[in-house]
Amino acid sequence: MFDYRYHALSLAAVLLALAVGVLIGVAIGDSNLVSSAKNGIVHNLESEVGGAQRQAGQLQGKLSAEETFANDLYPLAVNGLLGGRNVGLVFLGGSSDRVNRLVRNAVTQAGGNLETVVAVREPLDLAGLSQAAAGTHYAALATDPALVRKFGGLAGRQLVSGGALVNQELLSRVRSRLLSAFDGQLGKLEGLVVMRADPTGIAPEAEQASAAFESGLIAGVTAVGVPTVGVELSDTEPSQVPWYKSQGVSSVDDLDALAGQAALLYALVNRSPGRHAYGIKSSADSLLPNVVSGSSQGSLQP
Repeated sequence: MFDYRYHALSLAAVLLALAVGVLIGVAIGDSNLVSSAKNGIVHNLESEVGGAQRQAGQLQGKLSAEETFANDLYPLAVNGLLGGRNVGLVFLGGSSDRVNRLVRNAVTQAGGNLETVVAVREPLDLAGLSQAAAGTHYAALATDPALVRKFGGLAGRQLVSGGALVNQELLSRVRSRLLSAFDGQLGKLEGLVVMRADPTGIAPEAEQASAAFESGLIAGVTAVGVPTVGVELSDTEPSQVPWYKSQGVSSVDDLDALAGQAALLYALVNRSPGRHAYGIKSSADSLLPNVVSGSSQGSLQP
């Protein structure tokens, strides 16, 4: 049976809902209320932005002060570190004027000389090298892959020994085929900086030959006992630090930073055992070598 009381309650609920809706609509339509809320939000945002800008300004000021301090301290930290030592720079897989300039400036500021700068021609011209080496067993370079690493070892030893090897004449004969660039002169080196780039766009056989030569060259240099450091810039991709590690040499992954240049110089005079990766990338052991207090110049620990 139809219940009038139920009908009355339902009607009252509808009227109440309409009344609430009208009140809310009026409140929302109140321009003063909306304007007040908007102004409050804008004020809060402006306050937060202003605070962030002041904080950024303070941090920038501190950063500038620390950069000035580092720039002023750097010459004192590296002054005379190389003490007239002759250093070489070899490019594997492509040269870089910027790296050349950074290494030269760092070595010079530390009292050293960048004596020799060479760039290995890659992919290797095995046919040309074989022809230039006619009359020696290296004439088979183009057909005997095992000779490529041995040839790299010979080139490495010759590069840092300053022509004090029996095979000096051979390397003189093949130099134009082996090197795409040469600056300075062949002389006895007391440190070597290596900049490597992955060979790209070449046949697998040529890539294998380049890899064998590069490994042989590093092995030849380290066999003579010359400190060798691999370098790259902070934005180098792909990073060559894993390759440097595989060859048993120390590395610096941020040569374009002042800390990287300092790390290079200290690594070049590091006579302590072990090889370490310095820089800012995840592959680095530390930013810089640690100078042992009270020790003689050039005595370092990782």
